Amino acid sequence: MKKLVLAYSGGLDTSYCAKYLSKEKGFEVHAVSVNTGGFSLEEIKNIEEKALELGATSYTSIDAVQTFYEKVVKYLIFGNVLKNNTYPLSVSAERIVQAIEIVKHAKKIGAQYIAHGSTGAGNDQVRFDMIFQIMAPNIKIITPIRDNKLARETEIEYLKQNGVDYPWEKAKYSINKGLWGTSVGGDETLTSNKPLPDSAYPSQLQEKKPTDVKLTFKKGELVAIDGQQDTSVNNIIKLEGMASKYAIGRDIHVGDTIIGIKGRVGFEAPASLIIIKAHHLLEKHTLSKWQQFQKEQLGNFYGMLLHEGNYLDEVMRNIEAFLIDTQKNVSGDVFVSLYPFQFRLNGISSEHDLMNASFGSYGEMNKGWTADDAKGFIKILSNPGKIANHVNEDYD
Repeated sequence: MKKLVLAYSGGLDTSYCAKYLSKEKGFEVHAVSVNTGGFSLEEIKNIEEKALELGATSYTSIDAVQTFYEKVVKYLIFGNVLKNNTYPLSVSAERIVQAIEIVKHAKKIGAQYIAHGSTGAGNDQVRFDMIFQIMAPNIKIITPIRDNKLARETEIEYLKQNGVDYPWEKAKYSINKGLWGTSVGGDETLTSNKPLPDSAYPSQLQEKKPTDVKLTFKKGELVAIDGQQDTSVNNIIKLEGMASKYAIGRDIHVGDTIIGIKGRVGFEAPASLIIIKAHHLLEKHTLSKWQQFQKEQLGNFYGMLLHEGNYLDEVMRNIEAFLIDTQKNVSGDVFVSLYPFQFRLNGISSEHDLMNASFGSYGEMNKGWTADDAKGFIKILSNPGKIANHVNEDYD
C-alpha cells in the first residue's frame, strides 16, 4: 500500500481526510499529531481512538513543547516579537514546528506522501507546504479539502454515509490553544467593527485582588517566578495560570495574511504578553540604544519571516545568532503587578542596569563631566544643523 502520513488534529477536516484517504484512495494512513502545548493526556487519547476508528493504520503523538520553546519561542522573547505591535504569534509559530516534526516522522517510517486538512483560504497551507517541500521535495503533498473545495456539510455527509456520526456541530468560536497563547475566531472576527464578547475567551475573570509577581531572567530567559526556579517552559505555563485568572492578555490582531488578504483574529496570551513586555523593560535598562535599535529591526523581520513560513531560510539562523549575542547582559528581576484585565511593569533590579548613579542622575546632577564639557559637546553636536541652516537660509 501507499504509505501516507496525515497531520491529524481530530477535527472535522482531518477526520474526513483519514476516512477518505484510507477508504477511497487506498492509502496506508499514519496519523500524527504534534503537541506544542494545550493538549492533555486525555485529549491525546481521544484523538488516537478517533484516528484508528476512522481507518488510520497507526497514530503517533509527538511531544514538541520543549522543541517549540527552544527552536522558536525563545527567539520570540529575545526579539520582543509582537506582530503589528499586537500579536505574539501564538498559533502561527506553532505550525512551523508541527510541520517539521511531521516531515521527520514521514521520513522515519518511509512514507511517500504527506497530507493535511488545510483549505485554500488560509495561512497554514503555505506554512505546511513550504516546510514539506523544502525538507522533503520527493514526498508528495495530498490536500483533499483544498483540492476539492469541500464544504463543511459535504464532509459531514460523507462521514455519516460511512458510519462515522460524531457530533460535528460547529462551535460558535474556534479555539486553538498552545504554549505561547490561544487564538479565538468567530463571526465577530470576520467583521472590521465588532469586538469579541468576554464569553468568547477561554479564561474568565476569577481574581480581582491585585498581586505582585517577580520575574527573574537570565540571559534573556525566564528562569524563576517569585524566586522559585524552574524550566522556562514550566515558568510560562505557571505564569499563564496566574495571569489568566485576571483575564489578562486579550486582544484582536489585524494583519496581512500570506495569501494577500487582510485577516482578523482574537487571542488570549497573558504569559507571552507579560514576558515580552517584562523582557523588553529589562533590555531598556541593560542594552545600549543602538543594540535596542537593531534588535527592533531584526526582531520584527524575524517575526514576519516566521509568520509567513520562511523559518528554514538561513537568514533566520543568522538573526538567531545575533539575538543570542544581545542577551549576554539581559539578566535580573522584573517586578510586575497583576490586575483584572491588565498588568503593570513596576521596575527592574539588575547588576547590569545602565542607570548607574555614579555617573549622574538624569535631570539632576552630573558627576562625570564639567559644565564646559557639556557646552562644548552641544556646540559640536549642533554643527550639522548650523551648516544646513547657513547654506539654505536664503531659500526659505
